[in-house]
Amino acid sequence: MRDKIKICFIYLMNAIQAGKIYAGDHPKFKEYLNRLHGIVQEILEDRKELVLGIIGGEAAWEDEIFFNLRGKLGLLIDFLEKNGVERIIFQQGLRFEELREFIIFLTRVKRQEKISEQEYFNLHGIQNIRAGRLRTMVKGEAAATEAETTRTRYQGSVQTVHNALNVVLENEEVDYLDLRFNVLGIMEDFVGRHQELLNLVSVKRRDLVTFVHLLNVTLLAMFFGSKLQFAKDDVLDLGIAALYHDVGKLYISLKVIQKESRLSESEFHQVRDHPLLGARILEAYKEALGVLPIVVCYEHHLRYDMSGYPRSPYARRPHPASMMVSICDVYDALALKRSYKKDYPPEKIHEVMMLERGKIFDPQLLDKFFQFMGVWPIGSLVEMSDGRTGVVRAVNDVDIDRPSVQVLAPENEGEIVDLAMRPDVRIVGSLNPQAEGARYLPLLGLPAPVAVAMEAEEDEGDGDEAGLL
Repeated sequence: MRDKIKICFIYLMNAIQAGKIYAGDHPKFKEYLNRLHGIVQEILEDRKELVLGIIGGEAAWEDEIFFNLRGKLGLLIDFLEKNGVERIIFQQGLRFEELREFIIFLTRVKRQEKISEQEYFNLHGIQNIRAGRLRTMVKGEAAATEAETTRTRYQGSVQTVHNALNVVLENEEVDYLDLRFNVLGIMEDFVGRHQELLNLVSVKRRDLVTFVHLLNVTLLAMFFGSKLQFAKDDVLDLGIAALYHDVGKLYISLKVIQKESRLSESEFHQVRDHPLLGARILEAYKEALGVLPIVVCYEHHLRYDMSGYPRSPYARRPHPASMMVSICDVYDALALKRSYKKDYPPEKIHEVMMLERGKIFDPQLLDKFFQFMGVWPIGSLVEMSDGRTGVVRAVNDVDIDRPSVQVLAPENEGEIVDLAMRPDVRIVGSLNPQAEGARYLPLLGLPAPVAVAMEAEEDEGDGDEAGLL
């Protein structure tokens, strides 16, 4: 029976992954549901109910905790804990349609609609499944713990990126369902929160910079695609392409990439060839990942004006996805320099990138990007011309210089100032959340920023992550 329970946990994880990726009537979703339904029915042949639980971050059944399954079931456990599900009870008589509606509820409805489990179950005829109560939180604790939860999830996502890239670097098999599920989860957690994440987490460890950067570029690319009204599958495809766009650079010896002294000529050419190397690596994963990651990896250092590298024998501009990833790549690289005391505030990033409009960057895409992000993204700490300090709460896509700002100090705390309606007030600059802006973070319910992986090691960085400067 223990082996059947283990299989049941794994099939439940696969069904949830498929439920987040595919439509409810998609053959792949039905395939994974059939596997789960079959094993549950088999277990229920000689018992009235099957209770699956999560105890202390581990999968549990009856009085047994499967400590050795954490590696395989980490995704399932994290998903259920994030959604407050402590236990799932399947009862004899379970029908396939009930199981289908339950998985749809867990993966889609629960986040999007204000409806209780019982209401949904009654509406959709789910009679033989029960889910454990949601964990509750004392209201006063919510603000304090939400930031810590976000930080913990972000650090977990950095590790997920690390693992996904290592699979390719070690020439191992890519689990397409796991990868897509992970990227979708990252998107749901963090897309559109770039500045908020910079407020919470600083990057001091050189060995983590690349993975933090790749995570951020993935998030920015999916945000960009979503705002351009891309279909969900296309947004995920773009995110995966962004995730792997610098795999060639990772493959090159870390001694070359992280070398503090000036690169030799041979080392310089080795680094310059990383897009071609990365494309060759990803070619072996074309069946699992598709063609887009190969294209983006090869082209992400090609420029809109058709210069850049590697040199192409064909006179054509890079693929739009490559141009989008290039914008996101440079934007985050400049933003991360703040962690190295090379302060690039949002207004400086906008200025620097706009100078390359029509040269490095597709002018229409660059304009759209900043229309969505604003000069000061949501979450930016800013100083206004009336002497007050605030945080950007909404971007004005008509006039990106005039967002809505919530006042933090020194007076009228909480007031929302819509700069589009206040021509007498403007933003005069931004505050670095890692430095002078840190004292305002508690007013947002945020703790002081800490280094990723909780290790603050001083490092100035090499300042050329994206090849812009």
